[in-house]
Amino acid sequence: MSAPPASTVTKGGSPRARFDAFRTVGRNVAALLPRGADYAGLRTAWRKDVVAGLTVGVVALPLALAFGITTGLGAQAGLITAIVAGLVAAVFGGSNVQVSGPTGAMTVVLVPVVARYGRDAVFLVGLMAGALLVIAALVRLGRFLAFIPWPVIEGFTVGIALIIFLQQVPSALGVPKPRGENTAVVAFRSVADAIRGRGTLVALGLVLLVAAVMMLLPRLHRALPASLLAVAVATIVAQATSADASRIGELPHSLPLPSLPGISIGRISELFGAAFAVAALATIESLLSAKVADGMSGVGRHDPDRELFGQGLANLVSPLFGGMPATGAIARTAVNVRAGARTRFAAVVHALVLIAVVFFGGPLVARIPLAALAGVLMVTAVRMIEPHNVRAVLRSTRGDALVLVVTAAVTLAFDLILAVEVGVAVAVVIALRSVARTAAVQVQPMSDDGDDVTRLLHDHIVTYRLDGALFFGASQRFLTELTAVTDVSVVVLRLSDVKVLDASGAQALGEIVAELEARHITVLLKGVRPEHLRTLHAVGALNHLAHDRHLFDDLDEALAHARLHVQRVLHDPGETDETTADHRGAITA
Repeated sequence: MSAPPASTVTKGGSPRARFDAFRTVGRNVAALLPRGADYAGLRTAWRKDVVAGLTVGVVALPLALAFGITTGLGAQAGLITAIVAGLVAAVFGGSNVQVSGPTGAMTVVLVPVVARYGRDAVFLVGLMAGALLVIAALVRLGRFLAFIPWPVIEGFTVGIALIIFLQQVPSALGVPKPRGENTAVVAFRSVADAIRGRGTLVALGLVLLVAAVMMLLPRLHRALPASLLAVAVATIVAQATSADASRIGELPHSLPLPSLPGISIGRISELFGAAFAVAALATIESLLSAKVADGMSGVGRHDPDRELFGQGLANLVSPLFGGMPATGAIARTAVNVRAGARTRFAAVVHALVLIAVVFFGGPLVARIPLAALAGVLMVTAVRMIEPHNVRAVLRSTRGDALVLVVTAAVTLAFDLILAVEVGVAVAVVIALRSVARTAAVQVQPMSDDGDDVTRLLHDHIVTYRLDGALFFGASQRFLTELTAVTDVSVVVLRLSDVKVLDASGAQALGEIVAELEARHITVLLKGVRPEHLRTLHAVGALNHLAHDRHLFDDLDEALAHARLHVQRVLHDPGETDETTADHRGAITA
């Protein structure tokens, strides 16, 4: 059999179609790659970028060390993450001022992973999460953050702050970290151990010293790196008094060579849930941080898909060097913007500052007490909570307050991703409940005095107007109210004010028609919108009408038809509706 002519080859399988498809994919990928415009203005703003990079690098150092230790991977992992992930995300990310690295929120996810699967699992989780983020960027999922309600974000932040604070309790009390995965339970056990005399007052004293310095220094000058100076003061005091306090210990004098973690199908399957949680958290935190930076910087809006792409690459590269998963960091990004950053070169400088610490500052960093870093994170956790935002949500509506409290509670009791899922679900239920309450059914008068209602009822005709949304959240109430009608022969349903009609609402409308028609009450529909008409046809709701021409555009014509029907029933009950002469105004279904 000869081949079909070229004109008959399907479009999807033709060489031209394949070329167009590849070109589209190429354009999508190219849109995610760095470009010269990323550094527009660098020639005039490079001094500000260098100053901002130095500032945020100094601020990031104690946080990176602390987050690495908190996860159980060690200070080295936190420092490597800040360098490698911070550099990659700065170059490939979608924000000109975002600073990425290890964050407190990420430690909340990683601590249970280390406890359950071991240290090495974190590196594979990071690689898998990075791949998921790259895929999310390619399929353009970056704009979905807009669907997360503000009360969920605030509750999420409050829950994270509480967990970060509680994670530091063992180090702050100078006790070995008790067993357990739930942060609140571990903190409670740590307090119990300290009461039994297993802790040290030295650790608690260093925490209080760090907290005092971090709170007092900004009052003297806001530009001072309070966290770094607080750690320096605590380290000097610990060294001068020869205090018995656990230290960070020796750090490597260079970055390790890249290497792949152990990978197997069984291991990937086992860790996929954790990787998905890390990717989801990286998405939420990075896009939220970039959105906050947009409002602060005045250097243009971020590209959410590029931001996901940059974070994905950062999480693919960081584990190869022994780093942990990273996200955009709100606190460091805010410091970067306030320090005058104008381009992403500032975030690059921040990574270079931390590289210098690795090569030249290792011996000094090794002497930092762990309690000092715990104090930094405790203060950071307290500052994460914006009291005015929390108060605003709690005072707005009871529904929003419930969403915030539930999200924070689930974050603390279970995990971050479940908290977001539950928070969004509660918010959706409350929103649907509010929309359903706006839906109404009312007897519709034709004039202000309402006498026409009396006349229609005398004629055994009633007209109802349906307002708002006829969807699954309100359909049962519509069904109950409309089928309660008695002592009438014709019901006219005015549907022109129905804004939303889904399959459940259409089915309920069909049930209303079927029940009324079964009771020998004729139903006429007026003002059905074309888009709603398609839904009614799809679910078979119109099949329950007594006649296929009981749909009207004009109310007067619908009422005229109703009066004719009543007269026919009263004078000749055996006559069928199909013989009714006047169908003027009726439109074919």
